[in-house]
Amino acid sequence: MKDLFSVKDKCIVVTGGAGVLCGAIAEDLAAAGAKVCIADYDEKRANALAGKITATGGFALPVRINVLDKKEVQDAFACALESMGRIDILINGAGGNKKEATTSDQMKFFDLPAEALRGVFDLNFLGTFLPSQVFGRYFAEQKRGLILNVSSMNAFRPLTKICGYSAAKAAVSNFTQWLAVHMCQNYSTDIRVNAIAPGFFLTEQNRFLLTDEKTGQLTPRGKTILDHTPMGRFGSPEELFGAVRWLLSDASKFVTGIVVPIDGGFSAFSGV
Repeated sequence: MKDLFSVKDKCIVVTGGAGVLCGAIAEDLAAAGAKVCIADYDEKRANALAGKITATGGFALPVRINVLDKKEVQDAFACALESMGRIDILINGAGGNKKEATTSDQMKFFDLPAEALRGVFDLNFLGTFLPSQVFGRYFAEQKRGLILNVSSMNAFRPLTKICGYSAAKAAVSNFTQWLAVHMCQNYSTDIRVNAIAPGFFLTEQNRFLLTDEKTGQLTPRGKTILDHTPMGRFGSPEELFGAVRWLLSDASKFVTGIVVPIDGGFSAFSGV
């Protein structure tokens, strides 16, 4: 059973790999014996995380990437391939929301700037699509590989205020299903594509909406979310590890095209 869930010696590239959630996932995979490439736009954070992992005996390669620039994605792929010898798995973790694309008392829906919405949509959807093209071509040539996308609870139930982010993550979920079918039917049944949909975890992107910046107390929005989460709390990054290990290992060998909620029951609760 231990071997069934093993990721030992897997060569894994994680975009957005220096972020709160994907950084924790990268650390866990490295601790489990995988070789991890921390691909992130923030070189400083990527280097720091890679240093932390290597200091504990793991393998981590920091690489700068702009997931919206296909040439940079190709360069990151080439660097990872040269350093690790092969690539088995791509985790598309780059994404996030922006205050400028969020409605508020000061920013009405009717005034949301198109460029802000476009930036959020591109980061989340195109930032998944372009790496999937580059790494997916390699997987198609090798006739094997795994892609794990990071969707969101917003893809199941769009939240108020963040229409662009919700729409983009819904696109990621739909694309996950589309790509899973495409790769199986056209290239190899040994290429699998799945996604996780985290519920509510405190990250730099959503902290300003869920907690008060000065007091740290829950905002009305944060309280409403917890009231609609049967487990009554936010998630912790380590609570993603089990599902990720399952989807990246032979334990899920017959699983492709799914989006797994990891949400404390939020998606199952009607509010009544």
